[in-house]
Amino acid sequence: MTTAISSEPIFTPLRDHGGYPPLEDVGLIGDGTTAALVARDGAVVWLCVPRFDSEPLFCSLLDVNAGGAFRIAPEGVTEARQQYEPDTGVLITELRSPTGVVRVSDCLTLRSGADLGEDTAAGRGELLRSVVVVEGSIRLQVELEPRGGATAEPHGQGFRIRTVRRPDLDLRLVATVALDGLRTTVELEHGEKAHFILRWAGAGHRRDFQPPALLQATLDGWRRWMRTLAYDGPQESVVRRSIVTLKMLDFNETGALVAAPTSSLPEAIGGVRNWDYRYAWVRDAAFSVYAFRRVGLHAEARGFLSWVLDAIERDGSPRVLYTLDGLRPPPECEDPELEGYRGSSPVRWGNAAADQRQHDAYGEILDCAYQWVAAGGELGPTLWHRLSALVEEARVAWDQPDHGIWEVRTATRPFTYSAAMCQVALDRGARLAERLGLPGDVAGWRSDAQRIQSAILDLAWDPEQSSFTEHLGPGGLDASLLALPLRRVIDDRHPRMIATVEAIVRRLGAGEGLLYRYLPEESADGLPGHEGAFVLCSFWLVDNLAARGRLEDAMALYESLCARAGTLGLLPEEIDPSTGAFLGNYPQAFSHVGVVSSGMNLARALRARR
Repeated sequence: MTTAISSEPIFTPLRDHGGYPPLEDVGLIGDGTTAALVARDGAVVWLCVPRFDSEPLFCSLLDVNAGGAFRIAPEGVTEARQQYEPDTGVLITELRSPTGVVRVSDCLTLRSGADLGEDTAAGRGELLRSVVVVEGSIRLQVELEPRGGATAEPHGQGFRIRTVRRPDLDLRLVATVALDGLRTTVELEHGEKAHFILRWAGAGHRRDFQPPALLQATLDGWRRWMRTLAYDGPQESVVRRSIVTLKMLDFNETGALVAAPTSSLPEAIGGVRNWDYRYAWVRDAAFSVYAFRRVGLHAEARGFLSWVLDAIERDGSPRVLYTLDGLRPPPECEDPELEGYRGSSPVRWGNAAADQRQHDAYGEILDCAYQWVAAGGELGPTLWHRLSALVEEARVAWDQPDHGIWEVRTATRPFTYSAAMCQVALDRGARLAERLGLPGDVAGWRSDAQRIQSAILDLAWDPEQSSFTEHLGPGGLDASLLALPLRRVIDDRHPRMIATVEAIVRRLGAGEGLLYRYLPEESADGLPGHEGAFVLCSFWLVDNLAARGRLEDAMALYESLCARAGTLGLLPEEIDPSTGAFLGNYPQAFSHVGVVSSGMNLARALRARR
């Protein structure tokens, strides 16, 4: 089967938009505690330390002048290419100058023998940048510039760094070549190497500095973990890369999965739809766990499920999103010091959606619990007491207004997807109680689940549009309706579901298989401007087509979506339909969950047809 990721990408000229790299020219590295983004010009343009949700040390992706970066590149670089070491989180960037070519291997290092499947930190708290000249000779420019500025004092083989904004950080920059400070030029000949390590965890207590061994241990750790992967289906290289990407977004210590490692990358250039995604959304759990389980990553599935259920047990009531520790996120605020990616302000930290009412959380949580039990997990009396209370809340809330899956910032309304997920809560609650002999109104829950299903078929149906609508009663069209068959609320072959899918393609289609979530002029969301096409919605369309037996159409759409991942195999939240440019926070976990889930669904459908 064809794959989208080239084994040997070609050199292409560097490109930028006023100093900002296109997101599709940026690679991800991670260690399960934090992540960094490395642009094709050799700059680390994003890194939060020590965790995903910490203040950024480098964020030139949000302000090319004030954000700070860690740059390593030959003088006069003209073109470059990037690729990953297969099945790992090690990124290779090759940069060409008029005098030579240099290869930079970037990774957040793993401990020797680290098991990425364990619920402990696998990373060493350091960024390794290994350089080798593969052609000619070069003058290597090295510049480390944290946001807000820093000072450096000599220490051992490098420098101790004090940052203005983060005096709490004990940073060390260590190198195998002599450094002049935070800015150095090093002359290297063909075959010569230089290694740089930026440390922030226990930096003052480690004397070991063996870059080749650190790089090898990191490669070994990733490949050892990937041996557990079980996938035999279309676009294998893209699916495998998606699994590595999801693992890089998995906070090992608690099992939480961040929606994306970044904040405030815009959904439209110059727009205000810029949000902080460095948190874990409850709704991501059910989709992600389903994907993890189907490819044999049971430890990750159990970890995320356990995190969700622990958060609910501790909090007592469901929130839309949590911190990596299962707590309430900080209040949303704007950062006036940063201009935003390509001038798209405001930059935001924190996320106000944490305080919204989103009734789909009931179904997401109960579906997680159902998958937990299906995987062999147990539900104790205290947890079941909380879960059964959520089922009862869903019983009442299903037709009440909320902010919906897309977290609109307008007055609430009774969203169809939210009602559907309340139906899921009742259905899964009844199944759990019956299967495990737990106390609960099984007959009543099952009856109410059927009642909600009937209400959706009736109240959300618009005969003039020949489709379901975004909320119960007349309203706009919403691509989240594509998930109704996937959550087993409405059968995928029901005539009204088929008509709805056709209406979504016709009215929300952005061209070449891309879909808008909704049209703001028809479905008010309280925000000015517009946004790009939402990648996950197209994967939901793949699943709908495959379920109805339209395998050729489903395969063609799936392959076109995977091709958009480019040579790195990474996908954003949204895509600009007119240019193909990536938009929104990046890489987006939900989009990669779509790659994996749709690939598995297609593989199953293809086997069944044989």
